[in-house]
Amino acid sequence: MSPARGGETGADAVPTTPPLSPAQARALHLHAQGLLARPRRRARKADVLAAIARMQLLQIDTIHVVARSPYLVLFSRLGAYEPRWLEELLAQRAIFEVWAHEACFAPMDDYLLHRNALHQREHHWAIRNAQRHRAGRGGEIDRLLAHIRELGPVKSSDFEREDKGQGGGWWGWKDEKRWLEAGFALGELMVARRENFQRVYDLAERVAGVAVPDWDRAVIEPAQVRRDTILKSVAALGIAQARWIADYYRTKPRLRDRDLDALVAQGALLRVAVKGWDAPGYVHPEHAEALAKAAAGRLRATRSALLSPFDPVVWDRERAREFFGFDYTLECYTPEPKRRYGYFVLPILARGRLVGRLDAKAHRAAGVFEVKALYLEEGVEGDDALAEDIAAAIDECARWHGTPKVKLGRCRPAAFAKPLKAALAAVARAE
Repeated sequence: MSPARGGETGADAVPTTPPLSPAQARALHLHAQGLLARPRRRARKADVLAAIARMQLLQIDTIHVVARSPYLVLFSRLGAYEPRWLEELLAQRAIFEVWAHEACFAPMDDYLLHRNALHQREHHWAIRNAQRHRAGRGGEIDRLLAHIRELGPVKSSDFEREDKGQGGGWWGWKDEKRWLEAGFALGELMVARRENFQRVYDLAERVAGVAVPDWDRAVIEPAQVRRDTILKSVAALGIAQARWIADYYRTKPRLRDRDLDALVAQGALLRVAVKGWDAPGYVHPEHAEALAKAAAGRLRATRSALLSPFDPVVWDRERAREFFGFDYTLECYTPEPKRRYGYFVLPILARGRLVGRLDAKAHRAAGVFEVKALYLEEGVEGDDALAEDIAAAIDECARWHGTPKVKLGRCRPAAFAKPLKAALAAVARAE
């Protein structure tokens, strides 16, 4: 099978590759994301960096009723690994933190791309807030930068909060925290390391400056930045419709098929059809071999895992619906009476499908992994085979947390509780 080139333009282009089935498109997506199959060996520190580079971005969130999101995203792909490796890579300047999709870790190799892409993200809420603070409180921010230049890196906790109130979003932070975040969002400050997951800020010249030649002078033209972020997004997604691409790096505007015609004509992107899609898909040439395997039915999804709510697979609600028929909304910021599923609900990936979701909490002191509730998707058959896959995923995650005793709450449908409990008991005995 030859890769699609697309001789015509726009959505009417006729791909030369036979249309993929939805399952084949999902397999290609999961292959690109590192979620197609179980790891073949125990993870090493280099695998953490490789996983981040493969995804391009690893979103950061601090909620830790189970593992904090970046650790859980990596675990879903790597299996058991040492979470400290993430902080070590940050301190070693192998990765850095940046506002992209949201606050993310990214490979230091992409620092110049992100620095030059800053103007393309001026619509982002964090950057807008930072610009507002820079315009109104520039003198205070400059004094803070001078303080850091003279005395070294700082944490926001180094500055006492005068009103002793409760922090929250930007509106609830003490001034120094706002100024640190403004400097970070605008690239004047960077995160040198984390201590107990708390950011330690330093001047960009002392972080990127020791890792990236010409870190503050190298200019990438806007058209090249746009091209690079498009290609990296498609590579990370495996296969993507045009309208999904800009969201990955939070750039604007949303793309249309005709915006990608030149890249297809150049061979920088492959245009393919997917049965049931109302628009073509796009594949990076680095995935041409995987595309051929997918089209031949030889790219098999065998991985079952619990995903973070901030996993790239589900962070675009529209894309998750199209790929998996899975409508996911994060409810941790929703008032409890209005929640449908729970506070920190983990999507369940089972052999290429998102088959359900569970509300979990890791009780580390007691060694208990509590599944408060587990919900199968409408139309998913809760048979013994699925119970075994889900039980293995729960057990693997629980043991990595150091909470090997699984406590199962309610299941929907209720009848699924029996095979799931039996499967959990069996996998526990096998350990």
